[in-house]
Amino acid sequence: MNTPSSLEDLIKALRCLPGVGPKSAQRMAYHLLQRDRSGASHLAHALDHAVGSVKHCSKCNNFSEDDVCALCRSERRETDLLCVVEMPSDMLMMEQAQCYRGMYFVLMGRLSPLDGVGARELPLGRLVERAQELACEVILATNFTVEGEATAHYLGTLLRAQGIKVSRIARGLPVGGELEHVDSGTLAQAVLERRVMTE
Repeated sequence: MNTPSSLEDLIKALRCLPGVGPKSAQRMAYHLLQRDRSGASHLAHALDHAVGSVKHCSKCNNFSEDDVCALCRSERRETDLLCVVEMPSDMLMMEQAQCYRGMYFVLMGRLSPLDGVGARELPLGRLVERAQELACEVILATNFTVEGEATAHYLGTLLRAQGIKVSRIARGLPVGGELEHVDSGTLAQAVLERRVMTE
């Protein structure tokens, strides 16, 4: 079949999305061009705008259109607590649980040697600087997966070496679970029952 090169490019571009294989990408491309051209134009515009406008907050590393995001600028947040999460979706879950009023730092990943993510690929220097700047307790709220636990252990060792108080959210969360998929009550209990990390 002689597929136009621009359509082939669209199908290949859609495959960059997680969980989208060749058949799914092809279906999406055909749907957008056949049945929803206005939706396709809106998607293209929104994606182009986001790529050009969204960057990382200089304080918490979360996505933001400003140098410092609204949460970091807020005077209502407690500055003696800094919660470290893996991804923005984890931070959103913490906020929805309404169990935490401190500051955040988003790693945008976790240690995962199999995926080529080591300590150098994470903004650990910025995390240490932020924790020292706030002179606070750091709560490690990485997921209870193998990678999340390894990340928490590494961060705990790194931060304690700088004289920073470190705690880990309690195991009110299921082992192998991810914050994004946990109910608010369980997450709130895990934050309330966090424990100080020791060697």
